[in-house]
Amino acid sequence: MKRIALSTLSLALLGATGVAHAQSSVTLYGLIDDSIQYINNNNVSGSNKSSFAMAAGNLQGSRWGMKGTEDLGGGLKAIFQLENGFDPNSGKLNQGGREFGRQAFVGLQSDQFGTVTLGRQYDPVVDLVQPLTADNYFGSTFTTPSDVDNNDNSSRTNNAVKYTSNVYSGFQFEAMYALGGVAGSTGAGQTWSAAATYANGPFSVAAGYIRMDNSNSAAARAAGDPKGWNATSDGTFNSINAPFASAKSIGIASVAGQYVIGPVTAGIRYSNAQYKPDALSTFSSTERYNVGAGFVNYQLTPAALLGLGYTFTHGSGNGPSASYNQISLGGDYNLSKRTDLYLVGAYQKASGTGATASVADYDAESASNSQIIVSLGIRHKF
Repeated sequence: MKRIALSTLSLALLGATGVAHAQSSVTLYGLIDDSIQYINNNNVSGSNKSSFAMAAGNLQGSRWGMKGTEDLGGGLKAIFQLENGFDPNSGKLNQGGREFGRQAFVGLQSDQFGTVTLGRQYDPVVDLVQPLTADNYFGSTFTTPSDVDNNDNSSRTNNAVKYTSNVYSGFQFEAMYALGGVAGSTGAGQTWSAAATYANGPFSVAAGYIRMDNSNSAAARAAGDPKGWNATSDGTFNSINAPFASAKSIGIASVAGQYVIGPVTAGIRYSNAQYKPDALSTFSSTERYNVGAGFVNYQLTPAALLGLGYTFTHGSGNGPSASYNQISLGGDYNLSKRTDLYLVGAYQKASGTGATASVADYDAESASNSQIIVSLGIRHKF
């Protein structure tokens, strides 16, 4: 036992020496977000009655991860990040059971030329446009029904090569391409995306586009889910857009802007998401979702933030159209730099033939045209 302990200590000292010599660092980090949640008209179990339950990941998804850098000299660094997602109420892995389902990439960062990363990553629209939306401050309760436009970062991309520029006078851009890997069909299953942002004092604006392609390969369709989604990007298929999981492609264009005046932050956004079919899809015409949203936050005290948001979503193109009006409220109070308490809630009203409510990104579909969700929770960062 003593020999093992000494060996471990020796390795630790050697590692520390290497870190000091190469000016490298590795950081372990994470957060846990959990709450008690009330839902009225909850039809998940077929009862369409009120429910009280534990619900995690309201402001942010629970996670732990490691990230690091190694100084290679001449303004060049090697970087990596591994990030796991989990449910604190069950201990299960999120993101389809992946060990590092949130992020897993390695790359090079240059002070002069920008950053190139390879692996499972967020797309440029998530990186640059989403931070200017209400979801960035109050999470899932303030986002689009069923996250049809990926405003809540439901989709991540495998096999991705991403370039991130440095910031030039407030301007920054990103571009990403993910290789589908299908033999004889270079474009099958691919994802590509680009976005840009500009900030000047209190004003910020960003815009971007992502295109995700279903591989539609005969082998993949014969492997158990012949009419489902099979692409480098996860896609986002919940109660409202679940019928379009067999889409040939998904294209999402997004633009957002915000302005800060003292303790007030106000922002607006617009997105257009299109789910396009092919001969193997279970629907015949393109489904379009147009989303318009706005929010106002007020920093009541250095520790207390209040927020009000409104989201309008309209779906059309494949059968009867449907609209969703959603009002969201939130309050967040910091007990320390690492721990905060929050209260968030939303009311949604759906209209259109057969339309049923489904607040934000919770996939708690109602059997009626209205729904309320309220969450009282705690978030701790480490």
